Order: sequence, then structure tokens, then C-alpha cells
Amino acid sequence: MTSTVGGAGQLLAISDLHIGYEENRALVEKMRPDSDDDWLLVAGDVAETVADVRWALKTLAGRFRKVVWAPGNHELWTHPKDTVTLRGVARYEHLVEMCRELGVTTPEDPYPVWDGPGGPVAVAPLFLLYDYSFLPSGCTTKEEGLTYAHGTGIVCNDEYLLHPDPYPSREAWCEARVAETGRRLAALPEDLPTVLVNHYPLDRHPTDVLWYPEFAMWCGTRLTADWHRRFRVETMVYGHLHIPRTTWHEGVRFEEVSVGYPREWRKRPDPPGRLRRILPREDGTR
Repeated sequence: MTSTVGGAGQLLAISDLHIGYEENRALVEKMRPDSDDDWLLVAGDVAETVADVRWALKTLAGRFRKVVWAPGNHELWTHPKDTVTLRGVARYEHLVEMCRELGVTTPEDPYPVWDGPGGPVAVAPLFLLYDYSFLPSGCTTKEEGLTYAHGTGIVCNDEYLLHPDPYPSREAWCEARVAETGRRLAALPEDLPTVLVNHYPLDRHPTDVLWYPEFAMWCGTRLTADWHRRFRVETMVYGHLHIPRTTWHEGVRFEEVSVGYPREWRKRPDPPGRLRRILPREDGTR
């Protein structure tokens, strides 16, 4: 585990940059830290192509003291417009090596410790995927859930573009990731709080406001439902839902930090691309 003293900086977060859209790429070009000590957490869905992911993370890593990345589903897609045709684990490992070349912290690296205002906390980027356990009401199996989703027309593109190779299924890959990540988090000092950074929320409650509830199947796993308590979580940072907001669950703060698509953020009163402050808390606690 590494430690980088944060001085007077801030722990900031963003996700779902989707820089394949020119308007979103322009937002990234404008992102700057407030001080030389600021860290930036990037909770996935930077882009669909490796070249775009590289550009965004390289740009941000050149500005912030530390950039921490957790993959989203879009980075893991084997998209027809991408010249990198790797699938599944091989694609993920390729992205990890790229991040290491850029000096960006990944879920495969030692968890850094934020010692700045609001710290110390271990900052843990996670790669956990999902296992279809957030089923639609009335469904009891993945098969029933997918049949229902296909009937409504709300089916995540992961079904066609996110390959689990060499695992037999996305849920098998998820199970392996949850088991390994749980072991690593359990090895952290028992008196050290954490900030967990995952593309998906660790608990189902943030999906309760989805316009299309069946989409929750692609939004996480029940295997992590107690992690916010089990691993002393100060804040759970996530994206994916494109519903930026703060919720509280059993006394723990959940921060959805996504930018989303231009058609979504144009409707909001707040300026798009605003970096969300995780620590120090704006309410002055910790």
C-alpha cells in the first residue's frame, strides 16, 4: 500500500466522460485541478476505444497529482470502431498496462492512501462487474430477467459487446472479481477508512429511481451489499446510472459522479463536467 501526502488538496471525482461525443471531449479539455495537490477519481466509462481512453487519462494525469481509474463497461466493450480487438480479460489487462504507462492507478495496483484534508483513507479503485442479481420485480432467475428486458426493449449493449473471455459468462467473471477484491480489502488495516471507487454502486438502492427498472440487472451485484459497512467506507463513489446525486445508505455516503451523454446533461441546471468533491467533505465532517 502506498501513501501520498495530499497537503491542502482535494479528493475529486468524475465518471462517464463518454468522450466519443465532441461536447464531452471538450469538457475533459477544460478540466483542471484547483491546486497541485488534487487527486482525481475516474469511475469508468471514459470511452469505447483504447485510443480515446488513453487520450483522456493522459490528459488528466498530466494535470492532477494522482489519477485513479476504475473501468466501466464501455472500456471493456470490443467495439467495431476500435482497432484494438482484444476481448474480456485480455482487453482489461491491456487497459491496465496502458494506465501504468501513464502513471494512472488501477484496480490491480496497491491502494493509495489519501493523507490530505479528510484523510487518511485508503482509496480503492474496484473492478467488479455485475451478475444479474438485481432482477426485475417478479423475476427469479437471470433467464426470466433477460426475457422480460427483451420484451420491454431495454437491453444493455453489454450483451453484444462486453465479452467475458476466458470466463464462461459475465457473472462468472464478476464472482471471481468480487472474491479477489474482497480479499484485498479485508487485508487493509482495520482502523483505516476507505473510499471505494467502482463503476457500479455496491448496493442496489441507487437504481430505485431508474426510469427503466429492468436496467438494474446490468448495474451491480448483491454480493457487495454489505461492503459499505464491512470495509469502513467513508464514501462510495460510482457512476453508470447517469443520475448524478448524493444518497445515504445506513449512514454511508454514496456519490454518483457521472457526466453522461450531452442529451442528458443539457437538461440539467448545473454546468456539465463539474468535478465532485469527495474529501474534504463540504459539510465539514471528518
